[in-house]
Amino acid sequence: MDFNLTEEQKMIANSAREIAKEFGPEYWRGKEEKGEFASEFWKVISDAGFTGIVIPEEYGGAGRGITELLIAMEELVANGCGLGGQWYLLLTEVMGSISIIRHGTEKQKKKYLPGMAKGELEFCIGLTEPDAGSNTLNTKTTARREGDKWIISGNKTFISGADRAKGMVIVARTTPKEKAQKKTLGLSLFLADLPHPAVEVTPIPKHGVNYSHSCEIGINELELPEDALMPPQDRGWYSILDTLNTERMSFTAAAIGIARLAISKAVEYSKHRKVFGDVPIGSYQALQFPLAEAYATLEAAKLMNFKAASLYDTQAALADVGAVANMAKAVAVENAIKAVYWAMQIFGGYGYAKEYDVERWWREVNLIRLAPITQEMTLNYIGEHVLGMPRSYF
Repeated sequence: MDFNLTEEQKMIANSAREIAKEFGPEYWRGKEEKGEFASEFWKVISDAGFTGIVIPEEYGGAGRGITELLIAMEELVANGCGLGGQWYLLLTEVMGSISIIRHGTEKQKKKYLPGMAKGELEFCIGLTEPDAGSNTLNTKTTARREGDKWIISGNKTFISGADRAKGMVIVARTTPKEKAQKKTLGLSLFLADLPHPAVEVTPIPKHGVNYSHSCEIGINELELPEDALMPPQDRGWYSILDTLNTERMSFTAAAIGIARLAISKAVEYSKHRKVFGDVPIGSYQALQFPLAEAYATLEAAKLMNFKAASLYDTQAALADVGAVANMAKAVAVENAIKAVYWAMQIFGGYGYAKEYDVERWWREVNLIRLAPITQEMTLNYIGEHVLGMPRSYF
C-alpha cells in the first residue's frame, strides 16, 4: 500500500496550485457578486487538460482516473479557488464525461467526449425533481417510445449549469414504477443536446455559488432519436449510482479543499492579530484545538476518499465503492464545517466581511452538507448498507 503520489500526480497537483494562484479569492468574490460564469478560469483549466483528465486518450483526453481528478480538484479549491475550483469540473467531467465513458455507446462517446475534453462542450445532468428530491426512484419524468423516437416530458430542479450546457444526461422513467419488476428497475438515461425549444430553463436565485446558475427545467414533449438512450434500458438506476459515487468523492475533495483554504487564511491571520497584550491570538488553545482536530480528521477523510477513488479506478463492486465514498463524505463534511466555523471565529467581525472571503467559504461548505445528498441520507446509507442495520426510512 503506497501513500505517495506518482510523479504524474505531483505534476497535476503542482499545475493546479499554479492555476489557483492566478484565480484567487478576489477573482471568485467578483464572479460570485456579479453572478458571472468564470470563463477565464474555465479556459485555463481546459487548456491545461483538466477537463479531459478522465477521458480516454482516443477521445482526446489524458486517460487517467478519478484519483487524478480528485487531486486536481482539491488543490484548485485549497489554493484559492474555493468551491469554484471543483464545481465546473464536477458538472462536465463527472456528471457528463464519466457517465458517458462508463455507460455510453461508442457513437455517443465519439459525439460528446472530444468536445468535453477540450472544454468546448459543457454538460449537466437532469436528475433531481421537485417531488422526488433524494428519492430518485420516485422520478416522474417519462420517456415513451414512438416509432424510432423517444418522447420525454417532466420537470427537474436544481440542475446546475443547465443555462450554459450544450448537453444533458436526462434521468427518466421508461417503465412506470408500479409496473416494474422491482423498484430499482424502470429508469433509463438519455443524452440530449441543449439548448432546445422543448426544454425550458429558469435559473433559481440562491444563497451562494452564484458563479454557476442552478435551474428549474421543464421538459415538454422533447423528441430524441432512438440512439439517445444510454443502455441498458430500464436499468439506469445502477448507472446513476455509479456516477453518483464519483460525485460524492468530488464533493469530499471540495470539502477538504475549502477547509484547507479557510484554515490556512485563519492561521496566517492568527499569527499577527493581537487583542490583549502582545500575544497573538493564534497562541490561544481555544482556537488551536478545534482547528487542529478538524485538520487531523480531514486528513483521515482524504485517505478514505483516495481509497474510494482507487476502488473505482480498479473497477471494484458498486457497493464497495459506495460504502467508502459515503464514509469519506460523512467525515469530511462535518469536519470541514467545523474548520470553516472556527476560521470565521478567528477572524471575528472580519469573518463576516466579504473582503475576507471566509463568509463565502462558509456558504459553500454548508452546501456540501445538503448536496449531492444530505448528511442524514449519507448516515442512513452507512447504517443500512455498511453496518447492516434495518432500513430507517421508507
